[in-house]
Amino acid sequence: MVSKNQQKQIQQLKHKKHRLQQGLFVVEGLKGVQEFYETGWKVHALFTTRDDCPFPATQITNAQMERITHFANPSPALGIFVLPILPTWDTQQAALILDGISDPGNLGTLIRLADWFGYSSLICSPTTVDCFNPKVVQASMGSLARVQCHYTALDAYLKAHRLPVYGAVLGGKSLYAEPLKQPCSFIFGSESHGIDPSLSRLITEEITIPAAATSGAESLNVAVAAAVVLAEAQRQWIGTIQT
Repeated sequence: MVSKNQQKQIQQLKHKKHRLQQGLFVVEGLKGVQEFYETGWKVHALFTTRDDCPFPATQITNAQMERITHFANPSPALGIFVLPILPTWDTQQAALILDGISDPGNLGTLIRLADWFGYSSLICSPTTVDCFNPKVVQASMGSLARVQCHYTALDAYLKAHRLPVYGAVLGGKSLYAEPLKQPCSFIFGSESHGIDPSLSRLITEEITIPAAATSGAESLNVAVAAAVVLAEAQRQWIGTIQT
């Protein structure tokens, strides 16, 4: 059973203001909820429509799940977890640095990429979408349970950062001709604005993914570009990224 007060609370958690006020966020989907639960995130409440749920949860009806979901099509599980208190980030640790990523789906995919390629931290500009936005959480497919997202002014962070930083831009050196140092960090900007020009002097090297001579595309989706860059770095290093 989901009370009216619980329904109201869960619906409010769509909004960042209420997430911060209540110190809670929502995870939907059986796999995602299970990942957060098994990784040890503090649980506020768990709900499921299944009678064979792999974690302890309150069983509710499909109609009740439809009233609390943040999406058009409800999942068989919904969890409310406590927002974490993150430790201070290490400016000397390799990280993916994100400037102005506003699309939740892109940020969720970037979190999955960080998880896949062994980066435990994302350093995000204040203009990057909140990582606990329901659409980001959904797109991360559970990887947010293992990747910490820190929000800070990137200029101050980059000034303190001592590792090489490669910026993905249009018109930089070819990714395939540039030997990438290990360990290192990468910075990606939004498709519409790219990396803020004020950060250029703080980047070790600007790199680009060369397009085919016949290409008419103006740019790549930021998550696609990140996947190409990280895969090439992994190929060059022939092993797991050390962070």
